[in-house]
Amino acid sequence: MPANLPVRPILTAICLPLLAMGLTACATTTSVTGFKGEEREAAQTVSNLQADATAGEEKKICVEDLAAPLVVKLGGAKTCEAAVKSQLGETDGLAVTVHSVQLSTTGGHRTAVAQVSSIYSGKSAPSKLTLAREAGKWRISGLQ
Repeated sequence: MPANLPVRPILTAICLPLLAMGLTACATTTSVTGFKGEEREAAQTVSNLQADATAGEEKKICVEDLAAPLVVKLGGAKTCEAAVKSQLGETDGLAVTVHSVQLSTTGGHRTAVAQVSSIYSGKSAPSKLTLAREAGKWRISGLQ
């Protein structure tokens, strides 16, 4: 990991909100019912993220669910796995709903924004997850 990479602020700004939105050891499965085509694939990525968190699959989250640039921002695969493992230990009791998925293409890059809401500690919180298409699959790239 580069010495000048501010890992803790990145974890706080990116990883923790993602985990707070979509990951928990006690989570229910995120439904993708009602979505079709690419919108369903993007919504399924959010569901996969939550399922992998429930299973404690830190490596799978960093390799399959998160976009490569996000993993790099987290300091690479091993640092990402450690960050995810740490955050999984700090969250519980969350349910996530994907309300809509908006697809777009900019400069030849396919992106999506998923409107989601979560119930965490008894409070509902709306948010937007951004996704990027990598190697033919949707990956979580950030939180708006």
